[in-house]
Amino acid sequence: MSSKAPSLTVSSSPSTSTSTSLSRLQTIANHMSPASITNFPAEAVPQAPEDPLFGLMRAYKADQSPDKVDLGIGAYRDDNAKPWVLPVVKKADEILRNDPEANHEYLPIAGLASLTSKAAELLLGTGAPAIAEKRVASVQTISGTGAVHLGALFLARFYKVNGANRTLYLSNPTWANHHQIFTNVGIPIEQYPYFDKKTKGLDFEGMKASLANAPDRSIILLHACAHNPTGVDPTPEQWREIAELMKAKKHFPFFDTAYQGFASGDLDRDAGAIRYFVEQGFELVIAQSFAKNFGLYGERAGCFHFVAPPAPDAAEVTTRVASQLAILQRSEISNPPIYGARIASIVLNDKDLFAEWQENLRTMSGRIIAMRQALRSKLEELGTPGQWNHITDQIGMFSFTGLSEAQVQKIRSDFHIYMTKNGRISMAGLNTRNVEYVAKAIDRVVRDLS
Repeated sequence: MSSKAPSLTVSSSPSTSTSTSLSRLQTIANHMSPASITNFPAEAVPQAPEDPLFGLMRAYKADQSPDKVDLGIGAYRDDNAKPWVLPVVKKADEILRNDPEANHEYLPIAGLASLTSKAAELLLGTGAPAIAEKRVASVQTISGTGAVHLGALFLARFYKVNGANRTLYLSNPTWANHHQIFTNVGIPIEQYPYFDKKTKGLDFEGMKASLANAPDRSIILLHACAHNPTGVDPTPEQWREIAELMKAKKHFPFFDTAYQGFASGDLDRDAGAIRYFVEQGFELVIAQSFAKNFGLYGERAGCFHFVAPPAPDAAEVTTRVASQLAILQRSEISNPPIYGARIASIVLNDKDLFAEWQENLRTMSGRIIAMRQALRSKLEELGTPGQWNHITDQIGMFSFTGLSEAQVQKIRSDFHIYMTKNGRISMAGLNTRNVEYVAKAIDRVVRDLS
């Protein structure tokens, strides 16, 4: 190609001349530029939207206001709005660092046995018949997300009707990631009513009707405690009704438990629904996370459990299921991460450390309960329009405030308070320094946009 620049015709109009020149230069540049050779053009791989929750976190960090409050991300904060490393985790870390036998070798495919066995006991109870009868298969996973994913893979592969995947029913609303995890493996999704916007409590009748109308042997995903995002849990009596209905329909329970001990401060109470279903003879699976109750958010420690129903062949069924879970795990991650697993295992296997962990759990759950009481009290003192008893009726890290999307946008723009657009707040983001500010902001947006 000649390096000589093309001659440009000069017209009598400077603006026309310049426009023509630029157009011809652009044409030449286009010819000189190589054509795109990607196999992934935009029409095949469009730009994905940013994850809403992490987008919210990014916006919060960029906000320069000294008054800003983060009520979005579900991670515990102390009264100084700082991450809290549990004292018992610090002790376990010290033990691990001083262990001359500690190394960085691969774990077995199923993970650290001293963790998975105690994790099962934590959920089902020490001496549980299901454990004694070898009806439980446990696999260490990449926290709760990995456990849900492993369960989804297993059910997509092995739980079918006429060769097709069975439908999974999720509460409306549920943790947003549930939808993507199950959709990614080809499991069709439906929803059952859960949150009653009028009462800001459980739509129990709607839930029961939906489960009764679902095809037999459907998969029902249940939040074991501290429902995310609503903070609304069934009562023990309602759990019994749910179990009775599901047994009649032969539905398959899939429990997701990320807040055991963190919700009420009582590990046994928070496992009550799971233990009841197991006692009733259900075959079920459980996704278990240690992110919240150990504060091991970034260490990704969790477990997946399969529980077979009591039957003469239960142990053999469990062995077969465990073998297939190992195959799936091998192809996904080969081996689970070791550090967080060791920390949790040290605590779960030491009587004194376990007792201290329980005290740490009561500290976290107690602070959150206190913040619920403080927020409700201040809203009622202000005479904020509406009823606010749901703030203390709900449980766990999150609360569905009942704020509209417009109110959420206004409280963010006017007061620099960040929450998800559906009005969910992380109670851990409140503290004695900001709870009055948040209450006054809620009061203002409710009055302005009621």
